[in-house]
Amino acid sequence: MGEWATGLFGCFSDFGTCIVTYFVPCVTAGKNAKAVGENCFLYGCLSILGPIGIWSRAKIRGKIRSTKGIAGGFGTDCLLHWFCGMCALCQEARELKGTGGIAQSMVRE
Repeated sequence: MGEWATGLFGCFSDFGTCIVTYFVPCVTAGKNAKAVGENCFLYGCLSILGPIGIWSRAKIRGKIRSTKGIAGGFGTDCLLHWFCGMCALCQEARELKGTGGIAQSMVRE
């Protein structure tokens, strides 16, 4: 099994993503969803709806984990997004940047 390329609290290793996630986390959530083949707008909107947001962000984290072969489970993903949601979003974005998934969409903007 693989591991995350960066730690959960490595937010400042990608300062741009950190700032965007702090002010508009729905943008990062949508871009993460798009990078794994889900609807950017739908998951961006769902991400701000309390428990539904936790569920939707955990679902995307699970897809990222399964794509990368990273150990973990849905329950852990939910807890991470409940208690450290912004850090988890940033970690996922950094992981996706390593594959070009989110970096390409940010370059076009």
